[in-house]
Amino acid sequence: MRIGILICDQIRPEFEGQFDDYPVMLEQMMLKIDSTLEFTFYQAFKGQLPESVDECDVYLTTGSKHSVNDELPWIENLLQFVSLLDTHKKKLVGICFGHQLIAKALGGSVSTSEKGWGIGVAFNQVTQAQTWMVDESNQAPSGLDIVVSHKEQVDQLPAHTQVVASSTFCPNFMIQVETHMLGIQGHPEFSTDYSMALTNTRLDLIPANRVREGFNSLSAQVDDLKLATWILNFFKGL
Repeated sequence: MRIGILICDQIRPEFEGQFDDYPVMLEQMMLKIDSTLEFTFYQAFKGQLPESVDECDVYLTTGSKHSVNDELPWIENLLQFVSLLDTHKKKLVGICFGHQLIAKALGGSVSTSEKGWGIGVAFNQVTQAQTWMVDESNQAPSGLDIVVSHKEQVDQLPAHTQVVASSTFCPNFMIQVETHMLGIQGHPEFSTDYSMALTNTRLDLIPANRVREGFNSLSAQVDDLKLATWILNFFKGL
């Protein structure tokens, strides 16, 4: 399987050498699940997109510091590409920014959350278990605990969309559009160390009590590899 990674941002310059860049984080996460996977990288935030939806078998996005509501040419082009993928029923998994990109491209909406920043680990409930949500025990999943970093949320869903994981903080945490698109507000590719480092660059933007809550949550065990397995199962149509 060849996965096309649509790169929507890069790590901060001061993190170079300390943390991998976003597409590498995603690549390494997926290779832990299946070492035979192949990848093609597209710098979407620099205007590079596939010439055909069939260049790759499936697609996966990184997150971004940008908003899908920013009026930037590359974001508009990417929205159009997501719409094209939808027309062709080509599989796409959107991470954070990509999750919101799917919602907006297909007729939903995204706005700044009145609840403020989501940071640290988000604790979610699986609301509609899917066939691709399997683990070693083959038991129906109940929760999904994943690192997050966002101040915007999907507030209106596109047509033909179901919420498959949710929390009181982020009701539309994970959404599925028919059987070919999956949006995830969290970052399974982020380590807790990276979450702490990234939050420390935003202390002037995030209230101190929210920072404390976020840092405290980072001691929890996260479901990063479980979610990576789900993503691969989704791609395979399991």
